[in-house]
Amino acid sequence: MAGNNPVFNRIDKQLREERYAGFGDQRAPKDSRAPQGYQGQPGYLPPPPMDSAQLDELYQRPSAGPLDTGRVTFDDVIVKTLTLFALVLGTAGLTWVLTSSAPSLTMPIWLAGMFGGLVVGLVIGFKKSVSVPLILAYAILEGAFVGAFSRVMEGWYPGIVMTAVVATLATFAGMFLGYRAGFIKVTSRSRRIFGMAVMGYLLFSLVNVLGLFLGWTSGWGFGGTGLLGIGISILGVGLASYSLAVDFDSVEQGVRMGAPEKYSWLFAHGIIVSLVWLYIEILRLLARLRGD
Repeated sequence: MAGNNPVFNRIDKQLREERYAGFGDQRAPKDSRAPQGYQGQPGYLPPPPMDSAQLDELYQRPSAGPLDTGRVTFDDVIVKTLTLFALVLGTAGLTWVLTSSAPSLTMPIWLAGMFGGLVVGLVIGFKKSVSVPLILAYAILEGAFVGAFSRVMEGWYPGIVMTAVVATLATFAGMFLGYRAGFIKVTSRSRRIFGMAVMGYLLFSLVNVLGLFLGWTSGWGFGGTGLLGIGISILGVGLASYSLAVDFDSVEQGVRMGAPEKYSWLFAHGIIVSLVWLYIEILRLLARLRGD
């Protein structure tokens, strides 16, 4: 869940601590063999004068952009997000076809994708360096999980998957346009409230899973397909939707603060986490609306 995603939490923390280009300490390292000091102070040596040709070349040179300085850009994040989305979609499609001809593989692929994605996601979130292979592996595992889960849901509720896909993409587009237009705000206060809400929802989900395993509940767990269950699913969709806005805001902060280009993969990974979460929550909501 990207709103309280360790990926974005770690990026924000490192951007503050390491003070990357644009707001940090950019002084050159000290060299004991060279005179030290600033202009007007002892030891200062002025730069050698430039001739007219050098000055003309300097003035005509275009200003360095984010790509020239190795910083993350919105285009970078968009390209990486589309790459990961294609991996998720491709793997989900392959899983869908495979489980159609071999239904016995559905549950093994579902569990492998779910638990494998959870483990790899935690490693990515807490790993100090950016690992592109791990991020790609996560997208593949999530695609396998989504494909297997979608196959099961489609078997129970014919036509539900296409409706959920359209609703997910429409919600993503709406959240992005709303955020860019300024209708959807992300502030420090809203981040704190959202983080607490996500933690509460996560704890409830864990208790719900435990209840299903222990036989305390059945079907969709607490609330079932009644008004309470539908309300819980609406809350889940709302949290997953707002997590996208938090992701967009984190990307904007990263670009503004001059995050290194390598973080574009982490930003894209965080968006994919939220997108998959949103799709699963929409599927659950549609299933509850259609009943047992």
